[in-house]
Amino acid sequence: MKAHVSSILLGVRDLDRAKRFYTDGLGWKIKNDYGISVFFESDGASPVGFYGREGLADQVGTEPAGSGFSGLVLTYVVRSEARVEEVMAEAEKAGATILKPAGALPWGGYGGTFADPEGYIWSLGYSSRGTDQPYAE
Repeated sequence: MKAHVSSILLGVRDLDRAKRFYTDGLGWKIKNDYGISVFFESDGASPVGFYGREGLADQVGTEPAGSGFSGLVLTYVVRSEARVEEVMAEAEKAGATILKPAGALPWGGYGGTFADPEGYIWSLGYSSRGTDQPYAE
């Protein structure tokens, strides 16, 4: 198995709310909307999609109930501290919960963390140290 993710599919409780947050709030473009799931334009990266939480849990053979930290964090690497601040502000305006405001990170970078309305955690980051980072933009 290769170290590659073909797509990222997140189970959501409210598909319409999730779509609004990412399209209206963060400017994502919908590629395919199948009613029970939606996928966004990936811009060459692994596609991200949403599926009803109960349906997705059934599909993978687990229970839909869950709480607390799932162990999953989505990362978004940008090219400047200013862009970290901008994305954090966009997310907050769209309804995200700021978990950790943007600031200096213990390892020397700069970043912040927010949770989308479904509770999925996004970690934004910037570092001037590396030249081979997986930049999102």
